[in-house]
Amino acid sequence: MKKIAIACDHAGYEMKEFLVGYLGAMGHEVLDCGTYSPERADYPDYAHALAQAVESGEAECGVGLCGSGEGMAITLNKHRGIRAGLCWLPEIASLIRRHNDANVIVLPARFVTNDEAVAMLDAYFSAEFEGGRHSERIAKICQE
Repeated sequence: MKKIAIACDHAGYEMKEFLVGYLGAMGHEVLDCGTYSPERADYPDYAHALAQAVESGEAECGVGLCGSGEGMAITLNKHRGIRAGLCWLPEIASLIRRHNDANVIVLPARFVTNDEAVAMLDAYFSAEFEGGRHSERIAKICQE
């Protein structure tokens, strides 16, 4: 099982709480990077904490949530060691892992149900990076 960091803003709080329970029940160790209530919160604060947990090796990968997912994804991808992909379908969740070696999956909490989120996490965590031609692309992403 994996050690997974998870973070959200207020829009993703209820889904995050649900997913913390789901991931724990699946046997994963979950590092909750906040927010810790449904009160208004700024997604960059929690995105940076999630990114630092993954970059430092404290967590193997991460899950980010905000209303649209866009703000969380933009903030996460500012970090050099993060490849975050915004997902809205299980097929996309699988592809970001298989083709982009994404180490963070981002979900749009206002636009997907808990069941859809679970299906995307299952697809993401069951996929493996394919390497090959995709490795060359990842190397280009990591260039300055």
